[in-house]
Amino acid sequence: MAEKKKKFMQGNEACSEGALYAGCRFYAGYPITPSTEVAEILSVRLPKIGGVFMQMEDEIASICAIIGASLGGAKSLTATSGPGFSLMQEGLGFACIAEIPCVIVNVMRSGPSTGFPTGPSQSDVMQAKWGTHGDHPSVVLTPATVQEIFYETVRAFNLAETYRTPVIVLYDEIIGHMREAITLPEPGEVEVIERKKPTCKPEEYKPYASSNGSIAPLAAYGEGYKFHVTGLYHAEDGFPTNNTKLIGEANERIVNKINKNVDKICINEEFYLDDAEIGVVAYGVSSKSAKFAVKEMRKKGVKAGLLRPKTIWPFPDKAVNKLAKQVKAILVPEMNLGQVYYEVERASKGQCEVKGIFKVDTEAIHPNQIIEEIKKFA
Repeated sequence: MAEKKKKFMQGNEACSEGALYAGCRFYAGYPITPSTEVAEILSVRLPKIGGVFMQMEDEIASICAIIGASLGGAKSLTATSGPGFSLMQEGLGFACIAEIPCVIVNVMRSGPSTGFPTGPSQSDVMQAKWGTHGDHPSVVLTPATVQEIFYETVRAFNLAETYRTPVIVLYDEIIGHMREAITLPEPGEVEVIERKKPTCKPEEYKPYASSNGSIAPLAAYGEGYKFHVTGLYHAEDGFPTNNTKLIGEANERIVNKINKNVDKICINEEFYLDDAEIGVVAYGVSSKSAKFAVKEMRKKGVKAGLLRPKTIWPFPDKAVNKLAKQVKAILVPEMNLGQVYYEVERASKGQCEVKGIFKVDTEAIHPNQIIEEIKKFA
């Protein structure tokens, strides 16, 4: 029976399967390389199970559509890449301030602008955190294998529903188009979190009521509850306010509902870290090269280890700081010019040397590049 669940599939296909497993029933998007397979698959699968697929006129419309679908009670998804993700930033900010759960998949390609559409990159990390303006919550997951794309997509929906916030699944073109054997779990085998709905009378419902940091249940339009949604700062009833006390409290609340739950949200893989003297912090496809490099150096007696964040935002400050206390150097290989490197440097607080290994020519970082840098500290 277990063998029947094994499938050889592409990363973007695993993303689609994960979304369906999590209960996604609405997709709106605009085709863009290298994420288009997500849309192609869901365009076929969703209508067969009572879901809705919509090809929109652009990415601005796409994110607005999934926000609307979520307010209608559906778990919703869009998938894009760098140029489209740029266009989604205003809608992303709206979802943050209005606290509307949805999932955005960004399969990274080379940039800026059109860049190299079929060339992989990891250069959207900071955009995923700070792309929209203002202080806002950011939850960004970074899978590194096809199997992990499935599980992290499910987790993205769970986090979106738990914290009433948009969640981004961020992986690169290589992982998105890579094919690996994966196991699809049976229904009920992996936890799927459903939206918390109000139990009060419709006339008593306040969509943004919060006490002690709690997250208010979200009603669906069409179920008898009438409420106001806006991109302006609002009171508990959802209507705009110019009360500075309420504005300050609201801004802090939407950020703190994530920051105060970092230990629940952040997940990392630790590989040979127990006795490591040289650390590597890597994510996505670069972590594959990093893991190989660590294995090779261990064979030669060099105590190297890997810390791989599966959640890149909120950033795993505690894990990086702990590693920095233990090792003499941390290497950060990434396919950009140092976006996570500076975060590692910040979190390390000067306790060890931090060195970046950067590559922006649309080719993956080779394990030998990491091995050569490890040797310098061995």
